Amino acid sequence: MPSLFLSLTPYARVATALIPFVAAILVRILMGKNRVTGVLISIGTVWFMINILLAPYSVRIQQDLLEIRYIFR
Repeated sequence: MPSLFLSLTPYARVATALIPFVAAILVRILMGKNRVTGVLISIGTVWFMINILLAPYSVRIQQDLLEIRYIFR
């Protein structure tokens, strides 16, 4: 069964990292500066950084997770 992540093109992977961050920025522009928009920007930034920092390791991490599943059986 192919993984959804593996079937994404590189452009789609970048989009999944970038869209939540851009959406949070747009919400902040539309709603102004408040606690909700601050939290959304924080979450969007963390999501973006995790995707960018883990991108070079994503294939290896997925293989490790599959191996761990078989180790604990």
